[in-house]
Amino acid sequence: MNILTTEVFRFMLENAESNLLNHQKEIDAKNVFPVPDGDTGTNMTMTFQNGVLESKKVTSDSIYDIAKGLSFGLLMGARGNSGVITSQIFRGFYMGLEKEEEITVRILAKAFMKGSEVSYKAVMKPVEGTILTVIRESSYYAYEFVKNNKNCSIEEYFEELVRQAQISLDNTPELMPLLKEVGVVDSGGYGLVTIFRGFLAAVKGEKIERTNTDAQVEEAQTKVESDEFGYCTEFILRLSETGKLTYEEEKLKRNLSKLGNSLVVVTDEDLVKVHVHTLTPGNALNMAQRYGEFVKLKIENMSLQHENILDMSKKEEEKKPYSLISVCAGAGLEKAFRDLRVDHIVSGGQTMNPSCEDFVEAIKKINADHIYIFPNNSNIIMAANQARDICSDKDITVFATTTIQEGLTACLSFNPEADHETNKKNMQEAIDHIVTGRITYAIKDTVVEGVSIAENDFMGIQGKHIITSDKDLLTVAKKLVDSMVFDDAELFTLIAGADAKADDVTAISEYIEDTYDLEVDVIQGDQPVFYYLFAVE
Repeated sequence: MNILTTEVFRFMLENAESNLLNHQKEIDAKNVFPVPDGDTGTNMTMTFQNGVLESKKVTSDSIYDIAKGLSFGLLMGARGNSGVITSQIFRGFYMGLEKEEEITVRILAKAFMKGSEVSYKAVMKPVEGTILTVIRESSYYAYEFVKNNKNCSIEEYFEELVRQAQISLDNTPELMPLLKEVGVVDSGGYGLVTIFRGFLAAVKGEKIERTNTDAQVEEAQTKVESDEFGYCTEFILRLSETGKLTYEEEKLKRNLSKLGNSLVVVTDEDLVKVHVHTLTPGNALNMAQRYGEFVKLKIENMSLQHENILDMSKKEEEKKPYSLISVCAGAGLEKAFRDLRVDHIVSGGQTMNPSCEDFVEAIKKINADHIYIFPNNSNIIMAANQARDICSDKDITVFATTTIQEGLTACLSFNPEADHETNKKNMQEAIDHIVTGRITYAIKDTVVEGVSIAENDFMGIQGKHIITSDKDLLTVAKKLVDSMVFDDAELFTLIAGADAKADDVTAISEYIEDTYDLEVDVIQGDQPVFYYLFAVE
């Protein structure tokens, strides 16, 4: 094949989507840190699905137009750093096609080179040993292959692209010591190779069948988001003796994920706590009740809540100087941010990275001179920045908050009476001077930066570093506190998660007060994933 046809190009996109779905968990497993998060495989898969969905809306036979539709869908659906970079790769790719009527091997090679160029420019501080390295090296060497083999076919080009991408991926541990220590290759690069392998199979005429049993998750999520918003369903289930024998957390998660989105399942001995947004709460309850009896149950109609929001928006007040947007999950945290003058909450965080479009939709509702965004997670900052760039007609400042605690202290420093520059300066200073920590659980056995970690251990994390790991939560909490407290510190804030226990909160607070001359402030954040969030300032 010397000319790429529209039919084959659409087939390439479908194959790549299927390949990502099939290898989603494998890509997730390449993540270095053993924390439950918005894993790379999940983010890249959901991002690519959104791109393919948008490309299917294009009725033109022009590959340029289809690639442009793909790019727009990826841009708006981008989740996590890997999703944003993927969207930029294919933004460059469509730009590189230059509205050519016939897509030859040389044009394809140039387009992927352009994808590398655009994705590098999108990242403020590019890091080698990542997906960026894989796209740069593979596109360059595949382009050189085309230059030296002027009669090569499209099949041969993709074979070389995949070969070079795999070589680059295999070398990522040599460029990033942490990957080498943990014994994995870069997860984002692995995802990109997965996409390229889908392309190669398509140009060879090979269809990749979907084997992932969770492949309907995104379809269910899209349906919940579009069909009257569904029901927020929460319950605590006590396992019966029979239920204990048959209960498997992963199986329950798999089944519930087919009913909706925003799923959180936490198991603690014989108690199972579930949160899910679904159109069919009865099905979710019936599914869970096979394992035991409900201890607590709450179902809220989100469509009614949405109607109330719409009614409120009709009464929108005149333009105001400032509007604040924050990302968080948990009723307590949402209240805390709203008490600090945050107008719009983007639901999400760890395990639930919001998309670029989630930010764009929030921004569209705002009528203010200056908009401040607090992503509160390092894996969400790029999506927020991308939304800022899309909404270039508004004055938007994205504060690179990597934790909820940084977001809260920034909002606390906000003064609605101060001018724009003073507010930016004061909020950034507050972010720079706070020390934050978090306690979560390990999802696998590993060794990171010399710390041995066993699956289901409690882990104390300060900044980007795992400080301690142990099966006893209070042991972890005390060691994390000790590592965080600094000279001249005055205030210790403890934010309790949805699964925090009152006795543990008391024990941690007493330890801090007995050991250090600090005021302790306790907030009930109700956040998932993190048992506790700590802050010292």
